[in-house]
Order: sequence, then structure tokens, then C-alpha cells
Amino acid sequence: MHGRHGRSPFPQPQGAVPPKSREEVHENRRRRRPRSPALVPQPRPRLHRLLAAAVVVGLVLVLALALCLRFGSDEMWWIEIVRYVPFPAYLVPALLLVACAWPLGWRWRALALVAPVLAATDLMGLAVGSPDAGGGARLRFMTYNIKSYLARKTPDGYAKLAWEIAGHDPDVIVMQDAASIESAEQLPAPMAAALKGRQVYVQDQYIVASRYPLSHCAPGNMSFSGQEDNFIHCTLSVAGNDIDLFTAHFVSPRDGLNAARGRATGGLREWETNFSDRMAQSIQLSAAVAKATHPVIVAGDLNADERSPVVRRLLATGLRDAYSSAAVGYGYTIGHDLRPGFSFLRIDHVLVGRDLGVAGCQPGGREGSEHRPVICNLLVTP
Repeated sequence: MHGRHGRSPFPQPQGAVPPKSREEVHENRRRRRPRSPALVPQPRPRLHRLLAAAVVVGLVLVLALALCLRFGSDEMWWIEIVRYVPFPAYLVPALLLVACAWPLGWRWRALALVAPVLAATDLMGLAVGSPDAGGGARLRFMTYNIKSYLARKTPDGYAKLAWEIAGHDPDVIVMQDAASIESAEQLPAPMAAALKGRQVYVQDQYIVASRYPLSHCAPGNMSFSGQEDNFIHCTLSVAGNDIDLFTAHFVSPRDGLNAARGRATGGLREWETNFSDRMAQSIQLSAAVAKATHPVIVAGDLNADERSPVVRRLLATGLRDAYSSAAVGYGYTIGHDLRPGFSFLRIDHVLVGRDLGVAGCQPGGREGSEHRPVICNLLVTP
């Protein structure tokens, strides 16, 4: 029983400990309660530290590679080798970085996802273009490395090429690697049928065929390392508008790549020479393009990616790549006849001046040649 003010009416025995307040009781209970392990900071396991380090290093390497491939200069010949690596060599390690980041939590996973995004876009050469709108005459244009020396070795080799050409029905087509065909009169029957109704010009390894008038066709010099080589320059007249048309086939990187991989003599020095030869050809062709007085089309097998200094030299004259300007995708044109079995490089290009529109662009089929053709719908305005 307690008194009026909450105190016991009975006296406390001598030496007794006064009762604790309610607040003191709760505080003592809280101190005696064991601390939850979840609230105690745990040291990060060694494996997690290693995974985090791998993710950071991997991201730095992917970013550095992307910057080198996009902004590499003429002196960075060594980085050019990487452009010819099949894209799974980029994409698979990038996906492995995401797997490494998975045990580290969502923030690390999101950070690691930057690697496959960079690989699938910048490293693999994703184009995100938009077709030009507007009027003018439509010109269906096609470039095709036909590898005629291979086509002549099989009974249906030229028939496959003719089928590809007829299927796309271009108004103008430029062909490279056609040295097995020495004149328009010597066109194999399937090719002659596919090109029927077009004016045909044949010179060295090149064939130019057009439904529109061609004039002033002649070779131009782009020799390298003491070896003679040329491009073709024609004047093309479309709906009363003259166009300077160039087609070229730059020296193949095949020998340089084989040397760099130890499959041929010369090693990296041979690769450096190969890259310098293609740069020399690009410089000479760019000089001819710079002198053109009409809208320009440059098309052919340039044996280089659009971001390579070899192609950027031509783009610096005021040209743009038709595929990356008007299409969405990768547009790969070669690789399907190599060991990977699928196309993984875009080295065949149609480059156009700013005064020509691009309504669409796409690669063709793989059946006729080691190279897929590139087919573009161009807009020619007065």
C-alpha cells in the first residue's frame, strides 16, 4: 500500500538500497541486451575486395580502349590492330565484369554494366543515324568487293554475284577486286545480264556501271611503298546534276595482321608499314576529293573502320559515312568467311558530301563474296 504521494507508509530497513527509477531500470536493461550482429560493422571479405578491384581495373581498361579507338592519331599505329579483333573478344570480358560485380551489391552491378554498354556501342561500332528527309532525285547506289578471282573458281561464282546485284537493282554500282574481268565485253554472262541497261566502265580491278551518264572516267594515283596503285574518278550526271564519283580499294591489312600474330615474317614492323601504306593512300585520295568541284561520292573497300585515321582523313574533307548517317545497327561487311563465321567488321563504305542526302543504307547478303555489299538510297538535289 502506498501513501497519497506514491510513497510506502512503512519505513525502509536500515542499509536498504533505494528503489531505482523507471528510467534507470530501462537503461540497465538496454545495456545488458546483446548487440545485434547486423549492427556490428563486419570487415569486407578478401574475395569481395579482389572482385571490386577487378571491376575497377576492367572499367578503366574498357574506357581507355574506347577513347583510343575513337580518337587514335596517325602515330598510334599499334592500336589499329585492335580494330580487327572479332567483337566477342570485347563483349565476353565486359559481361564477365558484371558477373564479378554481382556479389558486391546493386551499386557495383550498375557500375559494371558500363563495360558491356561501352563494348556494345563504342567498341563494336554501333551506328545510330537518322535518314534525311526531303525531295530531289533518288539514286540507288551500291559498292561491292566481288573478289572475282574467287568467283571464277566455282561454277556458280559469277551467278551468285549477279543474283546479289540484281536483287538490289542499283542505279549505280562500283565494284572492286574485279581484275579477272578485263573489259566490258568480257563480262561473264550472269554479270552482263545483271548489269543490262547500264553504261559500264572497266579499268584494272574496278568496274563502274550506271544507268545515268558517266563521263571523264580515269584512274588516279594512290601508290604506296613504291608499288603502283590507283583509284577511279568519274563524273556522274543525275537529273542534270554532276557528281564527282570516286571508287577505291586500299591495300589489304591481311599480311600485316598475319605478321603481327607471328604467322608471317616482319612482326609488328610489318603491321606498322601496312598501316602507313593505307594512310598514304587515304592522303592521296583525300587530296583528289578536296579538288572536286561537284558533290562527291567516295565508295569502296577502304580496309578500315570508320573511326580509323585512314577513314577519318577522308571524312575531314567534308564527307560523311552514309551508313552511320542514316542507319541504326552495325552494318558489318566482312568476317563471315573467316574463322568466326560471322561478319564483325565494317570496312566497306559509301561516303557522301554534305550536299547529298541519305534516305537509307544497309549491308547486303553474304552469299556472293567474302564482302557484303553496301546499298544506299541517296538524294540528289539541284
